[in-house]
Amino acid sequence: MIKLINVYLVLSLFCSLIAVNGVAQQNMTNVYGRRLQSLNGKWDAIVDLYDQGRKNKIYLNKKPENKVDFYEYAFENGLRLNVPSDWNSQMPELKYYEGTIWYGRKFDAVKTNEDRLFLYFAAVSYRCRIYLNGKEIAQHEGGFTSFQVEITDAVKEKDNFLVVEANNTRQVDAIPAMAFDWWNYGGITRDVFLVRTPKIFIDDYFVQLDKTKADKINAKVKLSETMAHSSVTIEIPELRLKQTLRTDAQGEVNTSFTSREIKHWSPAAPKLYNVKISTQDDQIEEEIGFRNIWVQGEDIFLNGEAIFLKSISFHEEIPQRKGRAFSQADAVMLLSEAKALGCNMIRLAHYPQNEHIVRMAEKMGFLLWEEIPIWQGIDFENESTKQKAGKMIREMVARDKNRCALAFWGVANETQPSESRNAFIRHLIATCRAMDTTRLITAAFDLVRFNKEKEIFVMDDPFTKELDVVAVNKYLGWYHTWPVSPERAVWNVAKGQPLIISEFGGEALYGKTGEKDVVSSWSEDYQVTLYKNNLEMFKHIPNLRGTSPWVLFDFRSPFRFHPTNQDGWNRKGLVSDQGYRKKAWYLMKKYYENK
Repeated sequence: MIKLINVYLVLSLFCSLIAVNGVAQQNMTNVYGRRLQSLNGKWDAIVDLYDQGRKNKIYLNKKPENKVDFYEYAFENGLRLNVPSDWNSQMPELKYYEGTIWYGRKFDAVKTNEDRLFLYFAAVSYRCRIYLNGKEIAQHEGGFTSFQVEITDAVKEKDNFLVVEANNTRQVDAIPAMAFDWWNYGGITRDVFLVRTPKIFIDDYFVQLDKTKADKINAKVKLSETMAHSSVTIEIPELRLKQTLRTDAQGEVNTSFTSREIKHWSPAAPKLYNVKISTQDDQIEEEIGFRNIWVQGEDIFLNGEAIFLKSISFHEEIPQRKGRAFSQADAVMLLSEAKALGCNMIRLAHYPQNEHIVRMAEKMGFLLWEEIPIWQGIDFENESTKQKAGKMIREMVARDKNRCALAFWGVANETQPSESRNAFIRHLIATCRAMDTTRLITAAFDLVRFNKEKEIFVMDDPFTKELDVVAVNKYLGWYHTWPVSPERAVWNVAKGQPLIISEFGGEALYGKTGEKDVVSSWSEDYQVTLYKNNLEMFKHIPNLRGTSPWVLFDFRSPFRFHPTNQDGWNRKGLVSDQGYRKKAWYLMKKYYENK
């Protein structure tokens, strides 16, 4: 027992040192399954246009104590912002705001000798510093991944003051970088929790169906400390599977279960099992599904059967609210429209979306493609940027590795070939595979060109051979004119590998009619023509194994300048910003019904 306490004290000191130096810690698995105290709600806020708040130490939240004291700031009785939410959608003056906003709130916390306490942020956009009771305890960069920091020794029973310094300024070495085709929402955009755990808790686990064996479940569990000979029990009651094991010197257990009774998860039958993991001091439960997915030749196999991916993309945005999606209700709205379209997959564009969307998509029967925002314009020669990307992809995989709906890890979108790009993406692929060998690796390219001599479409990028599945963004009829008629548009791209058309489409303003063959009409009629032509072309792509129109909903984008047809919106949606289905939506639904 004395040895155990000493180990805990050393680790607590180490965590405190990490916090003091401002580095957020690796997240525990399945935060939503823990003992939580929500810190969502109204937060006080200060807009810091010139970044003077840190210089003036406003995180100290000082108050005048005598007649001569005064401070040129106050959190109370000023701006109040909703958390979770972006700041841009909460008041007109912040619509285009890029810079720093300080968030502050008080909270109480019950302290015991048996528990540890962590602050968990599901996302803050884009970079942030966290202060508790006047001291900086963590930093994080990346607007779409979660982070946590232990505050066991720093928190008080009453009147804790928590401050978040959030900044969404675009930078060359950021991910995404200086220009991207979606709104640069800032703020505390996802849930904030105070998480309570035992002193020694179940920190991480990975439970999944074997890559090739349909009756074998592999499980790995890691405790929060490197303690040998600790008892860990893994149980799947519905399958009558249960094992009790002892941890190794790293505080881990690895095991496998075999059962012929496993009902495999699929879009048609999204079966999930209750999985229980327990130790002497901790217990956690989670619903997990079992499926395997692999590639053979030009086919993608799910549970041993070839599958065609009927996909769609959407942004983490509620267009009617003109703001970030962040709740279960938001997830229902986005996913229900994808379900009505007849999709069996969603490409989460172009970043890891919130956990409500991911978990609900799994329950509704959607395969998922998840990616980090390596979206054009990335400085591939910058080593710091590469390391940031590696960290982001680790955070993405760590959060969602137990979601059987996750079928694809995406490592890039519309990048140009170069040695530096190749090295950068290889780093991301290696990072993914070091954590998870069961998913398929993909990337979206936009380099398909028409070979006039041979009259075929080709793509010259040898990097495709390093991917499990090749994906192509091609906007024929919109950004590219048709070099041949659609029925003669033969493709010879990524031969021998499965190919997904990961983006296609064109813009249309809902309700606008016009000539069906005139691009500049911005009409629903032309959008229908464009879709008809692309669907005809797809018949002539021999290795086509999936399509994903761009995009489900119209979404906000600052560089869409046309005053009458765009007005700051990308209008490629099959559904308008007001939630109305355009004519092309019905065409795509019929296509998917027949696949």
